[in-house]
Amino acid sequence: MPDNRRSQVITQGVQRTPNRAMLRAVGFGDSDFTKPIVGVANGFSTITPCNMGIDGLAKRAESGVRQAGGMPQLFGTITISDGISMGTEGMKYSLVSREVIADSIETVCNGQSLDGVLAIGGCDKNMPGAMIAFARLNIPAIFVYGGTIKPGHYAGKDLTVVSAFEAVGEYSAGKIADETLLAVERNACPGAGSCGGMYTANTMSSAFEAMGMSLMYSSTMAAEDAEKADSAENSAIVLIEAIRQQILPSQILTRQAFENAISVIMAVGGSTNSVLHLLAIANAIGVPLTIDDFETIRRRVPVLCDLKPSGRYVATDLHTAGGIPQVMKMLLVNGLLHGDALTITGQTIEEVLADIPAEPRSDQDVIRPFDKPMYAQGHLGILKGNLAEEGAVAKLTGIKNRRITGPARVFDSEEECLDAILAKQVVAGDVVVVRYEGPKGGPGMREMLAPTSALIGAGLGDAVGLITDGRFSGGTYGMVVGHVAPEAAVGGTIALVQEGDSITIDADANLLQLNLPAEDLEKRRAAWTPRPPRYTRGILGKYAKLVSSSSQGAVTDMNLF
Repeated sequence: MPDNRRSQVITQGVQRTPNRAMLRAVGFGDSDFTKPIVGVANGFSTITPCNMGIDGLAKRAESGVRQAGGMPQLFGTITISDGISMGTEGMKYSLVSREVIADSIETVCNGQSLDGVLAIGGCDKNMPGAMIAFARLNIPAIFVYGGTIKPGHYAGKDLTVVSAFEAVGEYSAGKIADETLLAVERNACPGAGSCGGMYTANTMSSAFEAMGMSLMYSSTMAAEDAEKADSAENSAIVLIEAIRQQILPSQILTRQAFENAISVIMAVGGSTNSVLHLLAIANAIGVPLTIDDFETIRRRVPVLCDLKPSGRYVATDLHTAGGIPQVMKMLLVNGLLHGDALTITGQTIEEVLADIPAEPRSDQDVIRPFDKPMYAQGHLGILKGNLAEEGAVAKLTGIKNRRITGPARVFDSEEECLDAILAKQVVAGDVVVVRYEGPKGGPGMREMLAPTSALIGAGLGDAVGLITDGRFSGGTYGMVVGHVAPEAAVGGTIALVQEGDSITIDADANLLQLNLPAEDLEKRRAAWTPRPPRYTRGILGKYAKLVSSSSQGAVTDMNLF
């Protein structure tokens, strides 16, 4: 146990008596002062269904800490609901909240000299925010996912929150009636839990399980099922043993662990946001990881799971079919996973997967056999070219047209773009450009779920390309390219595109190109001037000043000095 942690400090003599007095007021007895003190970072909130069940999980984790011989100290942290803020100015705060969550957990744990921390989160930024904090703190830590929502049902189909966004596009295109739109809205989100497909929350929970920072099977459990609460308590018990053995995040979050996470994300068809978040976590722990590493791993890992947004099934179906451990075992036996990577249990990945069969069960088709994958290569591609010298991120699977060259339709905000789509001003063959929505320019790098869902709902998902320096929801699919870097706000080429310019998106060549002679491009660059920032004060103003490029994870603590 590190000698700067409070459980030792508070026993070191008379000078610590005031500290002990304060702790007695919150429930410490004489025998408790030598126990490890464990923070339970609680993301409970009724702001979003993703987090509304977390309070009960925190209480079970608290019980587990006590049962295992520790002293739990509960504290809260924030959340922003991406789904509720989507398409509004409020969405600019979503990615910012990742940094706030990381800062808050780091502040409490170091300010109170805690011996370990268990973080419970649901909505998208809870997870990378907690993991960034774990990396900075480097004290024994474990993550507990709040759990996935169960699917909604209407007209014989499973629904997720993305169904509601797509229904808006269908309604605007005259394909469904008022009553159908309302029925989808009423049934899409039936209760507690994070968005049900392999969207960002379920992607990151799966990644953390693959990295060894969460217990096996925990990443695909439903929020409302009893096993989720049991897992929270078991996680606390495991954490106390990790404190005794001093198993630290720096021993778990190695280069091998990041490669394992990327492999699993490719195999399950996970969110584009995982690129941004894993780069940020790697920055915090000091592991060299670049955007190009995702492309390297993509080329050797197949997509094994048939999951939404582009597939048929949701996370609870994956759980029933064998969960992330089944996917990991298939990757392991085929040489695509580092079996010697350590987990928070003290066992290696190979050891925790020892009893998992090498092939999926034959009575399900959520997880495909390794020799019959959904796609032979992973789905998250890194595109480069004169429009994205630092890179951009695209989902390359499940699209019919893998190459599109078309005229640019240029919009300087998400709202302008959505209005044009709903007004039927975007047609097949267009390449939509949404810019000044990057980390600095937005600020906050909003997700373009509303425009992409509107395109899909209008039947244009395979006929229109869309590129942006903003992000995409984990629920997005189609010929879309996000995280274009450098972004428009810092003079990236995307700022120089003019209406009608020819743009090529080529999934096979990993190319994002503005088809303009170099000399013309340089003339435009010389004439470009930065726009005044949209926010100069408050958290968005601070964020815009500090945030790095999306190609570096959009972090706020890189090269501060």
